[in-house]
Amino acid sequence: MSSGIGVSGIGVVQEVVPLTDLASLTAEVRPELDAAWDELVSKSAFIGGEAVSEFEEQWGAYCGTRYAVGVANGTDAVELTLRALGIGEGDEVVVPANTFVATAEAVVLTGAKPRFVDVDDETLLLTPEIAAAAVSSRTAAIIAVSLYGNMPRLDEFAAMAKRAGVALIEDAAQAQGARWNEKPAGSFGAAGCFSFYPVKNLGAFGDAGAVVTDDGALADAIRTLANHGRPPHAAHIHSVLARNCRLDAIQAAVLSIKLTQLERWNAARREAVETYAELLPDRVRPVTVDPRATSAYHQYVVRLEGRDAAMDDLRARGIQCGVHYPIPCHLQAPYEKYARAPIPVVERAADEILSLPLFPHITESQIAWVCACLNDHLKRRSNGR
Repeated sequence: MSSGIGVSGIGVVQEVVPLTDLASLTAEVRPELDAAWDELVSKSAFIGGEAVSEFEEQWGAYCGTRYAVGVANGTDAVELTLRALGIGEGDEVVVPANTFVATAEAVVLTGAKPRFVDVDDETLLLTPEIAAAAVSSRTAAIIAVSLYGNMPRLDEFAAMAKRAGVALIEDAAQAQGARWNEKPAGSFGAAGCFSFYPVKNLGAFGDAGAVVTDDGALADAIRTLANHGRPPHAAHIHSVLARNCRLDAIQAAVLSIKLTQLERWNAARREAVETYAELLPDRVRPVTVDPRATSAYHQYVVRLEGRDAAMDDLRARGIQCGVHYPIPCHLQAPYEKYARAPIPVVERAADEILSLPLFPHITESQIAWVCACLNDHLKRRSNGR
């Protein structure tokens, strides 16, 4: 494919390319959103109720699990799952250091300790072998994170966790619509934890999350912990110390409407990645996606030396880009005490990774401009300019 785009100078902006574009997604479903808002306002149905129950049923069916419990955000999803499994003081939880800090944060908030481990150098995901080597007598759970929309080898994780006698929890916050061997994200472990932060592939109009599971007792325990300790259908009984982590009806309604478009939007992301693959300079290396995985491509992450200079150059030409994440969890101040040793792959990758613009409505012209600017930057860098 020929882009037909040239680059004529560092200060020239030929295409403004956002990192993501929520406005276009909203515009597609605006009539349905307006109707849902009118209905909720007319009924004054803002907490719980039919909208939440309907989304929970839809999301569980989409993920291939018997139960789904809406919660306030993705961090709560992980923390409440850990608590419902009885994990806390004295326990360790294996966590990849290459993840958003919320994964480790949720562990620490339960009183347990994160056992930070490295990741595979090609996928930047945790592997069953790395996790197994970290399991000890204190290990209560392994959190397998699906990062950038890419899933790790979860069938092998499930088998390994069963052999080790520990719980497998999926942090699928970035994996709405991803699959491993055609099995949906969230359906492999004791539970799958999702965030619906607005920029996610399935995003709410604020914070929102959910836990999916096939374990009815676990679902009830999570629902109780998320609702002031009330067991299901017992409004005036508070059986355990808990707090308010509920999903509100407005967010549930938004998610139900957007869910009808998720497969189509994810397919558009995959098509965009195919265009990137044709046009990216050879020196820019995309993070590897295992052929057994169907990525949701929440982010399109590449690796290159001199990342910061490239990012500055792209931004000067109207291209928004990001880094997910520049400082690994184990190097953040609250979590340094849990790091037992250097974590070399994660630490090296943190200096190289770059998230390029990706969203369902990105155009071939925008992708071509990103790739042309990257190519020009690398050529000038090779020439000492």
